[in-house]
Amino acid sequence: MVERHQEKVAARMWRFTRNTSVHKELVQDVFVETFTSLRTYKAKAPFEHWLAKISTAVGYRYWRKKSRERVNPTIPIEDWDQVLAVEPDSLDPEKAAGILHTLMEQLPPRDRLVLMLRYIEDRSVEETAELTGWTQTMVKVQAWRARSKLKRLFETSGLEV
Repeated sequence: MVERHQEKVAARMWRFTRNTSVHKELVQDVFVETFTSLRTYKAKAPFEHWLAKISTAVGYRYWRKKSRERVNPTIPIEDWDQVLAVEPDSLDPEKAAGILHTLMEQLPPRDRLVLMLRYIEDRSVEETAELTGWTQTMVKVQAWRARSKLKRLFETSGLEV
């Protein structure tokens, strides 16, 4: 099971943290939780969907725990200067992803989760609702609120949206 699904789970969990040691722990937590929950798998949907739901829950729990610690990440001023000085297409993709990840860390976990699923993983409203256990209406409302909050973060940081 681990060999077959490790790459996909690792890719999903990388969206929840950029810290390599925490990332490894989250991937391990997903597989431990999957193994201990195997008896509840009913095979109504593909195994990968069930695993995606578990990994989403593990990542969301991590974000909620981290938000209770109240650590506000910061972006070095040199990075902001680089973003402001270059055209969006010429910005290093890794650096842009790091900045986006840092900005998203300032959002509440629910907002981060809906933005990650809808726009980073490109999930539909229906898929996002299934993975989170929310209604489709809640997904739409939460996505709209989260986009507004992220836009305000960009505006207060001096970036143009």
